[in-house]
Amino acid sequence: MDAVLGHEYSESVQGEVKVRGVGDRGFGVENRGTPSVERSSQPIEPVPTPHPPSPTSQTRLSLHNLSRRFGASAAVDDLTLEITSGELLALIGASGSGKTTTLRMVAGYEAPDTGSVMLDGKNITSLPPARRDFGMVFQHYALFPHMTVGENVAFGLQARGVKRTDRAARATEALNNVGLGGAAGRPVQSLSGGEQQRVALARALVIEPKVLLLDEPLSNLDPTLRRATREELRATLQRLGVTALFVTHDQDDAFAVADRVALIQRGRLLQIGTPEELHDRPASRAVAEFIGHSTLVAARLASGEGDGRGTQVTITIAGTERRFAASAPGYTRSPDVFAVLRPEALALAAPDAPGAWPGVVTGRRFAGGLMVYHVRLSDAVEVQLYSTDRGVREGERVGVSVTREPVAVVDV
Repeated sequence: MDAVLGHEYSESVQGEVKVRGVGDRGFGVENRGTPSVERSSQPIEPVPTPHPPSPTSQTRLSLHNLSRRFGASAAVDDLTLEITSGELLALIGASGSGKTTTLRMVAGYEAPDTGSVMLDGKNITSLPPARRDFGMVFQHYALFPHMTVGENVAFGLQARGVKRTDRAARATEALNNVGLGGAAGRPVQSLSGGEQQRVALARALVIEPKVLLLDEPLSNLDPTLRRATREELRATLQRLGVTALFVTHDQDDAFAVADRVALIQRGRLLQIGTPEELHDRPASRAVAEFIGHSTLVAARLASGEGDGRGTQVTITIAGTERRFAASAPGYTRSPDVFAVLRPEALALAAPDAPGAWPGVVTGRRFAGGLMVYHVRLSDAVEVQLYSTDRGVREGERVGVSVTREPVAVVDV
């Protein structure tokens, strides 16, 4: 809440909302038993989206060699990132990877042991949250249940001393920008989860922040609403040209929303790039195993010109050898590698089809327009693949072929 409102609060109770102070480990607010409000079944009337204002400055956020330890444990370890002006960068990783600690250091709630946070070339590491002028969207939205939608959005402006008439006009514009025009007078709790998420986004944007920080903003939505909301979120941020850092453990959310993705593990950066780069050109085994679905199969880079390793990878399964173009051999230190076999790069074939490995279907499940099959190719190798063919049964002998090259390879 502090980063959104631009003020620091001690832990107190205002109305029926407990506001957490800077010293707390978490972000946000807690609902203290506010009576429920029946949600309206009437959709919000759409209004034309106004043209967003042109950005007044180029905003670049940089993290240089950030480290933070808690006792003997390194939560963040020598992390360096740069978010360019207007870019949305997603920071992803498993629980305990250091995502939240990184976000807290960027927001000013946590002081790094070493390293710096830079904004447009200026060191802001020692600035308190109130002076960083960042916007924040929380995992639980942190909306005031006793206020209307418009009052929630305008609260940060009120805290900054903006006049009432100006507050109302800017709150209306912010709501229009997120597709909630006409909702200013409604109770917050009458909105759906997706609409509440957009109110939280409007509240963060209305103060015209230099950088927008998003802490797992989609995690509380059901799958269908989540997919729709993340598309709306990306469209809004792209339209407004906001520089943003989006923290999530869900790679589908990250891939759908972000321009680039940074994957961290145990506080260290494993790889940063576009979603396609992380998926198709993983820099390590850890990246290949975390991103998407894959089967890692022992393989060998073939000899070639230049460095002696070439760009061909040979995969041998149950004595059947196949050779393919290899992706990113420069990442590897040895000819002995793992080939990364993705489900979407494999296809069912006849057991004796040229270029296919024979196998047996060990599992199948329906996944909407596709079937997901598990095929055992040897005692050590079982792959997963997608197919529109619903007629294949468990126990049936099939062939599996690689349909997309180059094949990604990573160090053993």
